[in-house]
Amino acid sequence: MKKIFLTITIAVFLLICSSGKQVQTTQTKLNQVELAKQFLGTWQNVSENGTIQVVEITCFRNGGFEQYKKDISKEKIISEIKYLWGYDKINDKYILASIGNDKPDLNLRVIWFTSKNTCEYFPYTYISNPEQVTSKTIYEFKSPDMFTATGMKDKKPAGTTIWTRVKSE
Repeated sequence: MKKIFLTITIAVFLLICSSGKQVQTTQTKLNQVELAKQFLGTWQNVSENGTIQVVEITCFRNGGFEQYKKDISKEKIISEIKYLWGYDKINDKYILASIGNDKPDLNLRVIWFTSKNTCEYFPYTYISNPEQVTSKTIYEFKSPDMFTATGMKDKKPAGTTIWTRVKSE
């Protein structure tokens, strides 16, 4: 009888102890549309060889963006690219379609904020599984007027550029 009583007492004690509240941390969902507005304006960087890259990003409709990028060398435009950004509610990411002046191919990319100051830019084919991307760019806002763009290849940094705001929208 004592054995059964002891077994029941231990079982009840374990049940009481294990029924405590389990705390689960929930991550606040980032507002991709609001965070992407950090890119609005005109940005510039100068490469090691003296090429100047200028990017102008403006609002397009409700939550979309238009982007124009040009590379300038010796005061001459050597390449131009137009982008259209659209927010994909299902995947909670922006999809960018771009076309350059040197070829008619349409390029699809994804940009997605992983924190308030950091986002990833990668090929559209990885939209469902961004953890498998082998080549991407990580943008990090250091201030409202400056961000870095770090190219990643096989999860290792492959170079960083610094972009500064020339003009706000």
